[in-house]
Order: sequence, then C-alpha cells, then structure tokens
Amino acid sequence: MKHIWHCTPSLFLSFVHVCLVQANYAPYFFDNGDRSTNGNMALLSLSEDTPIGTHVYTLNGTDPEGDPVTYGLTYEAGSRRYFSVDKRLGNVTLVEELDREKEDEIEVIVSISDGLSTVSEKVRILVTDANDESPEFINTPYIVQVPENTPSGSSIFKIEAVDRDTGSGGSITYFLQNIHANKFTIDRHSGVLRIKTGVTLDYEKSRTHFVIVVAKDGGGKLRGDNKVFSATNTITVNVEDVQDTPPMFIGTPYYGYVYEDTLAGSEVLTVVALDGDRGKPNSIHYCIVNGDEGSFEVSNTTGAISVIKSPNQLKKEVYELKVQASEVSQEGDIAEYAFATVTIRVVDLNNHPPTFYGENGPQNRFELTMYEHPPEGEILRGLKITVNDSDQGANAKFNLRLVGPGGIFRVVPQTVLNEAQVTVIVENSAAIDYEKFKVLTFKLLAIEVNTPEKFSSTADVAIRLLDTNDNVPKFSSDYYIARIPENSPGGSNVVAVTATDPDSGLWGEVKYSIYGTGADLFLIHPSTGIIYTQPWATLDAEVNSKYNFYVKAEDTDGKYSLAEVFITVLDVNDHSPEFNENIQEKTMIIGSPVKIEAIDQDAEEPNNIVDYSIMQADPANVFDIDQSTGEIKLKSYIRSLDIIHNITRNKDCIWSLVVQAKDRGSPSFSTTAVLKIDITEETLHKGPMAAFLMQTKDNPMKALGVLAGVMGIMVMITVMISTAMFWRNKRSNKIMPVRRIIKKRQVHPPRTVRMEWLKLRRSSNAAEKFIVEEDARNENSNNNAQ
Repeated sequence: MKHIWHCTPSLFLSFVHVCLVQANYAPYFFDNGDRSTNGNMALLSLSEDTPIGTHVYTLNGTDPEGDPVTYGLTYEAGSRRYFSVDKRLGNVTLVEELDREKEDEIEVIVSISDGLSTVSEKVRILVTDANDESPEFINTPYIVQVPENTPSGSSIFKIEAVDRDTGSGGSITYFLQNIHANKFTIDRHSGVLRIKTGVTLDYEKSRTHFVIVVAKDGGGKLRGDNKVFSATNTITVNVEDVQDTPPMFIGTPYYGYVYEDTLAGSEVLTVVALDGDRGKPNSIHYCIVNGDEGSFEVSNTTGAISVIKSPNQLKKEVYELKVQASEVSQEGDIAEYAFATVTIRVVDLNNHPPTFYGENGPQNRFELTMYEHPPEGEILRGLKITVNDSDQGANAKFNLRLVGPGGIFRVVPQTVLNEAQVTVIVENSAAIDYEKFKVLTFKLLAIEVNTPEKFSSTADVAIRLLDTNDNVPKFSSDYYIARIPENSPGGSNVVAVTATDPDSGLWGEVKYSIYGTGADLFLIHPSTGIIYTQPWATLDAEVNSKYNFYVKAEDTDGKYSLAEVFITVLDVNDHSPEFNENIQEKTMIIGSPVKIEAIDQDAEEPNNIVDYSIMQADPANVFDIDQSTGEIKLKSYIRSLDIIHNITRNKDCIWSLVVQAKDRGSPSFSTTAVLKIDITEETLHKGPMAAFLMQTKDNPMKALGVLAGVMGIMVMITVMISTAMFWRNKRSNKIMPVRRIIKKRQVHPPRTVRMEWLKLRRSSNAAEKFIVEEDARNENSNNNAQ
C-alpha cells in the first residue's frame, strides 16, 4: 500500500506537465482598423514624398500567456526592402524612397513571435500620390507643314503632354508664350493649335514660325508645400508656298547703252524676273510689248535684249522698251505677269580728252603780267583760254578747276559740255601780294565727269606780279627804351630805331625824323635811325631825368608809321653833400639829442644818400652820432653835468665837433662841418608845457604860433557852447537864472598842452629865459595856461 501511495503523486505531476506543454497559445497582432498607427500594418497608406528615416508605423501584438514578443519584416524574393523594424519595440522606419509612379503597392510579411510560436501575415501598403512629376510632351519634335493659303482659325496641329501624377497634379493645361506676337492660338484643354482669327500666313514674308508652347499641371502637395510644374516645347511651323504671287523683276531700273562701234545682233543687257512664289516657282516667259520700233529683240527664256540694227541706223538717242515677264504653269498656261521699263541710250564712244586752246590753236601754257592786289571779282582779261571736248553727250561733259594756292582765284564755268570760254576771277585780293609771291603758278585741270575713262588734260597758268606801294614802314617795336649817363658829351649816341618797308625800289626806302616836346635835345640820322644828343646838349639828371618823344618812319609816297621813344638820364655822382653852414652852434640838454643835416643834390640813390660820422672831438668818446639821421647824443653813461665836469675842466661846457657827411656814390664825395655844442641841464619843471617850451626855445615864433592856435580852439569851443545854450533856452521859452547856470557848471581839471612831439632844430641858452608856473584854479574853472 505504501508503495502505491508514493507512486501516485509522481504520476500526477507528470500528467500535469504534459497537459501544460500541449496548452501553449501563439501570439497575435492587434487589428486596430483603418488609419491606425499601430497594429499589423493592415490598410496602411503612405505618401510617396515621405522622407527616408520617418517612423511610419508601430507593430503591436501580444501573447496570450503574457510572454514577451518580438517583431519581424520580410519580403518576397526580388522585392525592394522599403522598411526596417525594431524587433522589441515594433517601430517601423522608412529606409528606401517611395515612388508611386513605379510602385503603388508594397507587399510586406509582418511576423510576431513569443519564442516558441511565430505568426506571419502578408499585408499590402498603399503608396499615395504627391505632385512630384512634371508634364512631358510626347511624340516630339513638333514640325508642322501648313500651306500659306490655310484659312485663319483653322486647326493645324494637336499637342499632347502627360503627367504621371494623379488628381490635379496630373491634369494639364496648355498656353503659348508671347501670345500677342504669335500668329497662333492653342486650346488650353485639348492642345489644338490654330491660326489666329484674322491672321493669314505668307510664305514670301516668313517661311518659318517658331511657337513656344507651355504645358502646366494643376498643382498639388509635395512635402507640405503646394507645387505647380510645367514644361515647354517648340513647335516649328513651316509655311508651304502656294502660287499666289506675280513674278518680280530683279535689278531694276534697267539701263543699256549702244555705242557707235556696237555690231548688229550684239546683246545690250539682260532683264531677270523671278516667280514671286519661291517655294514652287514657275518658269518665266519674256517679251517686248512696245517701244522697240523694230530695233531690239528679247530672248523669251533668258531675257537677253539685243540690238538688231547697226548704231548708225538708230534714229533716236534714247529708247524705252516695255518688257513683260509672264509665269508659265506646269500645264503650259500663262498665269501671273509683270512689266518693266528698259532705257537704252545710243551714245558716242569716249575717245577724245578735253583740250585747251589759245588764240593760235592748242596750248598748254598761259602767261599774264599784272599789278598786285587787283580788286576782288576782277576778271583776268589777259588770259584768253578755250577748252573743248570733241565727244558727244555724256562723254563731252567735264569739270574745270584750278590746282594751286587755294582761295586766290576761281575758274568759271566749273562744268562744261563740249566747249566753253575759260574765265579766271580774282577771289582774294590780299593774297595776291608781290612781297609774298613774285609769280603765282597754277594748273588748269579739265577732267571728264561721268565716263569710266575719266580723260583729263592740264594747262599751266603763270601770273607775274608787279609791285605797288602797298606797305607802310613798320618799326621793329612800338616803343624804344634807352638810358644815357648825365655826363655824356654832346653828340653821344642814345639808341637806334629800325623800320622796314617790304616794298621794292624807292617805295621801300625809309626816312626817319623825330618830333615832340621832349625831342629838343636830340637828333636822328634820317637814313640809319640812330638817335643822338645835340652837340650843345648838356644832360642833368637833377634837372630832368625823363624824356619821351615820337620817331617817324616815312617812305617816298608819304606813308609812315610812328613809335615812341623813352629816354632815361642816368644819375652820376657829381654833387657833394652840403651843410647849410660850415660852423654851427647847438644847445644840447642832457638826455636829448641834437641833429645836424647835409643835403646831396644828386638825383638818384645811392648818390644822394648821406652817411654821417664824427671825424674829430675833444674830448673823445663823449658823443655818438647816428650814421643815417645825423642825430648826435651823449654817451649813455653821461647823465649829468657833474659827470662832464669830471671829464673836462672846461666849466662853460661848450665843445667843438668835426662832423663829416659822405655820400654813397662811386666815386664818393664828402663834406665836413664844425659843430659847437653847449651842454646844459634841464632846469624847468617837469611837464608837457615845460618840454614844449624847452624844445622851442630856439624858435620863439613857433611856440607863439602853437599857443595862438590853442587859444583859438578854446574860443571856438566857448562860442559853440554859448550858441547851444542859447538855442536850448529859446526852444524851451524859459529864462534861466544866471546863478543856476553857474551852479550847474562842472569843475574841470586844469588843461595842459602836450608838446613833447615838437623837435628842436637849433638850441641856445635862451631856454633859461622861460619859466613855466602852474596857475591856481579860478572860480569858473577856466584854468587854461597862457
């Protein structure tokens, strides 16, 4: 029994374990339906512009037993792998770019596993459209052939473009660039190209048209933005020619010439006409309608016109032929036609050049003698010239001109037909000048105008000029400047003037003369123009240093010109400085200088500049002298008479100086004078009046004159004040008491006269006679010093 009891629990546990193994359930996905972002990816749709790396879905499922699950993605063999999955979290990420136009559905096998069981499902992922494609034209290139007579408004071509997008991004509309300049329009929906209403095509004006067409989609979302794409293409419209234009002559107008040596049957010229329809041209048939008068014919196929008569049988000089050019169709019918006028001239051969003739026949040199400066417009009648060309018509037309110095003469006529008398006319009289040209030489040229040979001939014309008195003597300068020293003797040369007269012979001889107020001391040689002083003339710069007068140059006919002469007499040092007295007396107040002066009568510097110096003094080294002004003063250390008494025992203090005045001329002159100086001290009271009296002690009249002037000024001021007071009282009509006037007068300080600026010319002991005292103030404050 015990054995059985022990075996029973073990068997029960084994049975339970077997039952548990057999009951394990497989995991499964959640089915969350449409628009879910997690589950089994059923019904998932993605836009083709989804960026790579985007988390697009989350696989989500469970295991009934609660075991952890893992997720997987697999693809069928050969399929592109667009997604990757996180095995634990189930996050699905886009790893390959989507393109709906290449693959609009993606099959993916999703799986979920709990480690024992794996469940797999095949799902389809829908790729939705984004506007990422541009329209594309198909069946290009577009080349259209359109006859030029196609009616306006006709459809000529259909353009087609496709866009692989869906919805509005795949819809296409069409339009043309430069719609206003185009001859075409397009239906925006169908792409049908038409000729504009009222517009016609013309092959002759434009054979090809290039039309730029634009295809544009309806727009749509791309990566969050609204995008519109377009494409362009060019339609080449070739216009086909249609027979609708008449023929046209090329190279009009037509001119032909028949010369005198042309043979009958010779070709004169060829006319050319082309069918106006250049695309499919018809052949051209030529014929002469009228104007030939039986003298000309034209080739029906080539248009060559020939003369069928000899030139001497032609009765007219000019023939005008009317030529018709007609189109001949392929069936042989005459269609369109046009006319042209052909002018044919019968001309002579150009085999004669122009020829000049004189009175005796052909001549190639003509000479003439005439006076210079003939009147302008005068005809040179001495030249008898004829010119002739023996050809006829245009061959006998030629031009005449003079070759040589321009603007002097002109020739008429300038254009000649066959023959003319040549006339030479004066155009510039001033240029016909004997002094410039003795002989004027020209060439007379005749040259044909319209001929290809341009035959020409020349004749020499020589005009010999005779002189006239047409020039005035002319000085080399309008004025002459000369200088002469004042010590020059009489008859000395001053300056030479020069005048020339370009006339020849006696007309070119010049005679000189002078006149004017300043010419009295001078003469001029009539032939040489040398100006010199009179034999008796004495020049003195101190009396007169400037002379000016006129010089005249005259030819034998009385024609003359003038020039002005300026003569400066140069000063010579011929005067010595002179003192007014050889012995002078001066009174010197200690502290004030005295002055000595010498005058040099020379006219110019440095001859009249005087320098002063002390030649001798006793005692020496007491006085100083200013070299330029002549002021003499004591040495700076001498300030009183006591110092002078210490220098000399001479108590009267009268000293003598020898002063020299020397000019700066070369050679230099000098003069000396003795100066006696009485030295005194100033004893007057200090003040302006005292100084003035001291300075004028040697000239009492000067002091009296100054004092009289001051007193006169004071009287005038008093009169003016009285007048002003009178008019003031008169205007106010009031009589003021006298005592009130006196009471209101202001008290003025005493006035003194400042005379310190007066200088002393001569000094003497008379200064001691003047004593200046200050007056006390009076009651009326009129304290003027007298």
